[in-house]
Amino acid sequence: MERSLNSLYTAQFPELSPLQHQQLSQLKSLYEKWNALINVVSRKDMDDFDERHVLHSLAIYALGQIPADSQVLDVGTGGGFPGIPLAIANPSARFLLIDGRGKKIQVVQAIIDALGLQNVRAEAVRSEQLEGKFDVITARAVTQLPPLVQQIRHLALPSGKTQVLALKGGDLTEELRSYPNAQVWNLTNLFDGPFFETKKLLRLPIKPAKVKKG
Repeated sequence: MERSLNSLYTAQFPELSPLQHQQLSQLKSLYEKWNALINVVSRKDMDDFDERHVLHSLAIYALGQIPADSQVLDVGTGGGFPGIPLAIANPSARFLLIDGRGKKIQVVQAIIDALGLQNVRAEAVRSEQLEGKFDVITARAVTQLPPLVQQIRHLALPSGKTQVLALKGGDLTEELRSYPNAQVWNLTNLFDGPFFETKKLLRLPIKPAKVKKG
């Protein structure tokens, strides 16, 4: 995309504040700095960083899928996606970004601190080891739905209202056979460009894990 960062985000999300636009616009330079030290984001993606990482993450925000005041878990956040852009765009929600790779989480926390974000923190832990309950669980190209759901079911609310939001690409026909109640959005309806032609957002409600009886 040839537009400047500010014009890209102000055009796509005019409702965001000047501070939010500034924070989104800072992301590329921050990741370029850290990528020179640790390979946090694929270097071949850096030329299209705003499209492939930030805008892709913000599809969840654009579709209105983060309720106000919700507790959000970003599983396998890697370099902080979709969690950091979503935390910028949804300041009333509280975000926990997790990944098993400690070095990446150190970078993610450093970027959170550099942006002055107060509603998000990062932790080096696998989802299977995590405790707590969340309204929304996000994942971007982490794994297929069956193992993902298995790994996070214990983090679902007892009410059964927890929503999994998965950003995925490619043909998902086979993967979705087990989840007929999943809602699917094609991101090409949101954003222009060939990158989004095969990209989708899946929303899947999950029920909590059954408590084993002694």
